[in-house]
Amino acid sequence: MAESDALYHRLFSHPLMVEQLLREFVPEVTDLDFNRLQRVNAKFHGRRKRREGDVIWRLPTPQGDDIYLYLLLEFQSRDDWWMAVRTQVYQGLLWQQVIAETKLKAGDRLPPLLMLVLYNGERRWTAPSDLAEMIALPAHSPLWHWQPRIRYHLLDMGAFPGDELARRDSLAALLFRLEQRQAPEVLKGLIAEMVGWFRQHPGAADLKLLFTELVHTAMKGLGATPPFPEDLMEATPMLTTLGESWKQQWLAEGRAEGEAKGEAKGEAKGKADALLRLLGSRFGPVPEPYRLRIAAADLDELDRLFDRALTATTLDAVFDETKRH
Repeated sequence: MAESDALYHRLFSHPLMVEQLLREFVPEVTDLDFNRLQRVNAKFHGRRKRREGDVIWRLPTPQGDDIYLYLLLEFQSRDDWWMAVRTQVYQGLLWQQVIAETKLKAGDRLPPLLMLVLYNGERRWTAPSDLAEMIALPAHSPLWHWQPRIRYHLLDMGAFPGDELARRDSLAALLFRLEQRQAPEVLKGLIAEMVGWFRQHPGAADLKLLFTELVHTAMKGLGATPPFPEDLMEATPMLTTLGESWKQQWLAEGRAEGEAKGEAKGEAKGKADALLRLLGSRFGPVPEPYRLRIAAADLDELDRLFDRALTATTLDAVFDETKRH
């Protein structure tokens, strides 16, 4: 199991993280009794050994103690086109385990399942979440009646706009924001929010340690090298020194990309590309009017927009001329 998978496994082995993930991002199941969350010890394997990073929980539903909602958390850092097929295999194996352990008999009903795929890759997820989209049959074929019907619920962490996540007061939202590429100035504020959350919830010290590891990973992504401070608040001075080098790295990457394309104005094209990537990582898709403004901007304006994009709390604030320094 990769280091990132192991960290996610430990995060979502904590009932508070599971509860907050569901309450914030899967509102269809938030009427369940989270005080009775129970881990399920998966004993199934199949032809290929099941990933050790997966976590399975069960929740009592309002219908009664004998009906459970099984949550299969699948952690992904890469887009997996065949995820719907894997989902079908996992669900079938889990149901077989439930049948054997609870001694279900003929006439009994199976517990409902919810498959959550938690994805933290940089590129947006493109694989179908419904198995029907992958089956080669005409729309009106009579064979559809016998085809498997399997779906999973995708949570693409990078697809949520940063300003929307910032309005959510939960560890799950903080995790989503941390997994998105952040400028050092933004990461400093995010760390401060995390520390504030843990100060208000002193009973979550074990989760604080895990979030410290996540911050270390994010800092490595900005070019920092160990040793890292053990206290989250002590990480801010290191981030300050990284700010300018991080900015120059992004601009250099964008400039090289523009020049590689043979653009006459490679430097402006590179800065524009870097700015669009930064805005996309912080706020989600950039609307066409803003894209057109970036494309028409000269080098000085691109620099101003880039500096604002590092600290702005909304996409509109980046382009608000009243904020011009």
